[in-house]
Amino acid sequence: MKFLQLFGRLKPVVIGMVHVKALPGTPGNTLSVAQITEEACREAEIYRAAGVDGLIVENMHDRPYTVRVSAEVTTAMTVVCATVKRACPALPLGIQILCAANQQALAVALATGLDFIRAEGFVFSHVADEGIVNACAGDLLRYRKQIGADRVQVFADVKKKHSAHALTADVSVAETAKAAEFFLADGVVLTGTATGLEADPKELEEVGRAVAIPVLIGSGVTLENVKDYLSANALIIGSHFKKEGHWANDVDPDRVKRFMDHIGKLRQRNV
Repeated sequence: MKFLQLFGRLKPVVIGMVHVKALPGTPGNTLSVAQITEEACREAEIYRAAGVDGLIVENMHDRPYTVRVSAEVTTAMTVVCATVKRACPALPLGIQILCAANQQALAVALATGLDFIRAEGFVFSHVADEGIVNACAGDLLRYRKQIGADRVQVFADVKKKHSAHALTADVSVAETAKAAEFFLADGVVLTGTATGLEADPKELEEVGRAVAIPVLIGSGVTLENVKDYLSANALIIGSHFKKEGHWANDVDPDRVKRFMDHIGKLRQRNV
């Protein structure tokens, strides 16, 4: 399995979020690309030192997000990712470019040697706070083939946070995950309704029974509730690793270390 080859374990992998500061051209930008890159590498080093299993680099501070991501964002993310890769060459690294810039993320991953992307809108259209996001699996995987990026895994959000799913209210999360698997996703990501909010453990159980590909939890995991998500293949953690548990704050080394110490003990019990 590609997931096992990449991370060295099947579960539970811990993936830390590097929330890149606001990039050039976005409303919140105040820093140069060099300064943004330096901060991203500082956070990556904190995660590496604490023993996380992988990282995702994401342009989380680029609010408000747009479905028409411009060239300066993709270019800046390329610089950031290439530098983080050099800083942490042994860690599996991924990228997500908001909003739903999945082809751009694949291109950056290929150019910088990253291992996976997190993709929005892979199967089934939905209404997000950025607008309508249409399913992209067919175009995305054809693009991956065309640019020679087959080794870059695609972990696809299903029933994604910050979105309305009335269009597919008659399609369960398990059925959505099965559709993503059928459309050749390398893994599926479950979330709560917003950043930092818990995913439903019952949905994890349902999706775990429905698909044979890895299931990742994409929001809301904390030191207190991690026991509810140990059956997931990976835990993507951003907010809990930040000071005071808020996504926009800096990474807190103590919070990361406490969590990784705890997960280490849980892994030993399950050996």
